[in-house]
Amino acid sequence: HCFALFICIVVFLYLYVFSNTNDDFNPFLRYGEFLTIFLYAWKCVPLFINLPVCLFEFIGLICFNSFKDQVTLKVEPKTAPFICFRIVTRGNYPRLVKDNLKLNIETCRRSGIVNFSFEVVTDNVINLPNLEIVREVVVPKSYTTKTGALFKARALQYCIEPDVNKLKDSDWVVHLDEETLLTVNSVHGILNFVTDGKHQFGQGLITYASGIIVNYLTTLSDSYRVADDCGKQRCQLSLLHKPIFGWKGSYVVTRLNAETKISWDHGKEGSICEDAYFGILAMQAGYSFNFIEGEMLEKSPFTTKDLVHQRKRWLE
Repeated sequence: HCFALFICIVVFLYLYVFSNTNDDFNPFLRYGEFLTIFLYAWKCVPLFINLPVCLFEFIGLICFNSFKDQVTLKVEPKTAPFICFRIVTRGNYPRLVKDNLKLNIETCRRSGIVNFSFEVVTDNVINLPNLEIVREVVVPKSYTTKTGALFKARALQYCIEPDVNKLKDSDWVVHLDEETLLTVNSVHGILNFVTDGKHQFGQGLITYASGIIVNYLTTLSDSYRVADDCGKQRCQLSLLHKPIFGWKGSYVVTRLNAETKISWDHGKEGSICEDAYFGILAMQAGYSFNFIEGEMLEKSPFTTKDLVHQRKRWLE
């Protein structure tokens, strides 16, 4: 992996810097010293802007092992704190939610976890199976937050309202999207993280090409997100324990009392990208973050139109 990365860098440098050099051409003689320095500096502006991100990306890819076969469980599952896997959905695809819920419950049982439950937060009734470890939370259409939070932030805030929440302050919440699938590795990583208890927030790797690929174009476009998780995300959370370069909305593990103090109720401006907004506020409040071993599985947007809408929302 490291060898392939270095080869790519060397080839790029050769093609971009050295292959087009002309020994007979001297820019200082043709354009003058001031203009030459200005043009070279202007050409390097994009590099300088992205240099911190690229540096963390490089350190993460080189210094951490992104290809572990399995995550070793370091704790006894019976001694781990209670964990609630919270899935937020609009409820437009009830079959998808039910199928993934079943798969995730089976994965949890294979992993050996004991103290856990699943909570599906939805705008529309799904009629989930009546199981002791499953709770369906329907957000009333009349519900409004104090600051008028919208979209996913509104649903997440409803969950932590005192008359809705059934978890203890010491419990942990794992935030998932409706298409997210757990793996045994990710559950083991979460158990290790919450039992350690040194950090209030955690996040791990999500991959998008497992199973049947619906759209190759959108799946390839998400490949850089996997590289981000393996590089920049792992580096910033493992070394600095702060999400200075970003924070995702899925595969988020939070201690409930810390999540409640930060809250998701931050008006319209905090509802567009509620995950990044939440991460910034939690970092400013002095909470600690860490990277969680073990990958989860998701699907890229099924159509190019959905991909464009997703990226547009991120830019806003």
